[in-house]
Amino acid sequence: MALDPKRLQTLRYAEDGTVATVTLTHPRIDMRLVRELTEVCDHLEDESPTRVVVLRGAGGVFCQGIDFADFRPDEPVDIHGFNKWEKLCARVERLQKVTIAVLEGPVVGGGVQLALVTDARIMAPGATLQLNEVHLGFLPGMATFRLAKYVGLGHARRLVLRCPVVGSDEALRLGLVDEVAADLETAVARTVESFGPAHVVAVTLARRLLDESYQFGFEDALGHFLAAQHRAISQAEFLATLRRAHGREA
Repeated sequence: MALDPKRLQTLRYAEDGTVATVTLTHPRIDMRLVRELTEVCDHLEDESPTRVVVLRGAGGVFCQGIDFADFRPDEPVDIHGFNKWEKLCARVERLQKVTIAVLEGPVVGGGVQLALVTDARIMAPGATLQLNEVHLGFLPGMATFRLAKYVGLGHARRLVLRCPVVGSDEALRLGLVDEVAADLETAVARTVESFGPAHVVAVTLARRLLDESYQFGFEDALGHFLAAQHRAISQAEFLATLRRAHGREA
């Protein structure tokens, strides 16, 4: 079924040329948001011609984490909702698009988790990041898997176990974000431009190899690279590069 943006209750979705913008209008993550963001991923994967996806929040707030209204203390806790959230994060992480997160306000818990699966993160000067889950008695999802790759194990232990509030200067220093910008619209436009033509196959393959870089030895990684490179150079984008290099029309 085709995506109908008018049906969305927790998101706004718009396309402008090669850029799709997904705006989280609900400040917290509930199952309705997970379902609607999953629908958006379906559309992005199957139908959308866009090459870049910008994830942002509404009203100066990106995402403040889980909505505990989905849970009842007098009923057994259902792990399946967490599983659906992790599957959604993995889909965003593996989209055949460049993904950019625009971080405003207090970005908490699942909001940080969602930001970590994007390719670039732009942060407002007054925004903060916090993985607060351990202080609340549960775990910060697969941030436990991804975070150390950004900041190293020592910083990851501190951020996960002690749950500090991280300001924009520290987030930039740690590598949690790529840029801190007061003018977010200009920063988004500059970031989109920095990805160039955003050839989706090359982007997806390069991202996958980078994600695997901590998992395999050199020989295995080389085999994966050669298979990925063979696929990349078989695509129309690389053949167009060759034609330009030989002075022929692309």
